[in-house]
Amino acid sequence: MSAASSSGAAWSTRLEPALPPDDMPRRPDDPRLGEVAEFWRGDPTALRAGRPVLIGFPQDEGVRRNGGRAGAAEAPREIRRWLYRLVPWDCETGADLAQLAPLDLGDVRIEAGLEETQAALGEVAGAVLRAGAVPVVLGGGHETAYGHYLGYVAAAQPVGVVNVDAHLDVRPLTDGQGHSGSPFRQMMEHTTHPLPGKRYVCLGIQPQSAGREHWAYARGRGCHLHAAGRVETFLHQYLADARDDYRRAGCGLYLSIDADAVRTADVPGVSAPNPTGLAGPEVIALAREAGGVPGVTSLDVVEINPRYDRDGQSARWAALVVWNFLAGLAKRAER
Repeated sequence: MSAASSSGAAWSTRLEPALPPDDMPRRPDDPRLGEVAEFWRGDPTALRAGRPVLIGFPQDEGVRRNGGRAGAAEAPREIRRWLYRLVPWDCETGADLAQLAPLDLGDVRIEAGLEETQAALGEVAGAVLRAGAVPVVLGGGHETAYGHYLGYVAAAQPVGVVNVDAHLDVRPLTDGQGHSGSPFRQMMEHTTHPLPGKRYVCLGIQPQSAGREHWAYARGRGCHLHAAGRVETFLHQYLADARDDYRRAGCGLYLSIDADAVRTADVPGVSAPNPTGLAGPEVIALAREAGGVPGVTSLDVVEINPRYDRDGQSARWAALVVWNFLAGLAKRAER
């Protein structure tokens, strides 16, 4: 662990610690993930190589700037609520999540504007990456992604991105300000550490949501763009191909999952509903695959909007995405 990550002095002040859940059933014969997870109390030794580390980013200012439905800022709390009620053992594969118990750092404090909170997320994610741990970021709008990328910049670690999304999210800034539709353009136009376009893969694009200028911009940068109808049953293969490309380039793979890539029937509570999106179980399976793949270095799940959810369906789906990623990580650690 580096001195920068072990000190914890600066980056940990950016956090509002999470509390262990107090509303889940507790039985000695049926433990839940919330009972085995560790909640950050300032011990830098808790950041260990390979360990999943949850970071909440309760921010949706970028969604408002982009004209979307506000409410995603409430998602980290709701995702945790359902995640920690799940069991820490997978009966199908034998993956024991307790053997690689997640560390929950809590939420990034939202005390200033979007740009300041993205920088704060970058500080926190950077510390986690420098420690060799695996950030699992709970958004928030998709403006989360740019803050997440700033973590790689802070850690001086090259990365490639696979974005599961109905949209390209390469819109220009609005009045010089970023938003939920601009994070990948901001990555590619970062002044000191630009993301090469060939290291951006977007899976699940809805043709009716991809503007001509945005498509031309991404193609001109060398990005890899794949429409939903062409990828749904082959998501794992696209992930494997990107992992191999990034590994040859000496980078990690950051997987960003935007809930609006998934059909409304499976995930209704999102900032931009999608009636013809990917199947929810297919994206969950991709998250498990990613967890088990060496070289996948972080995950975020964004755009869950509890204000428009139905019986917690969307937050529960996001919790399953994270749970399956953790199960994949646990199996990876066994190998």
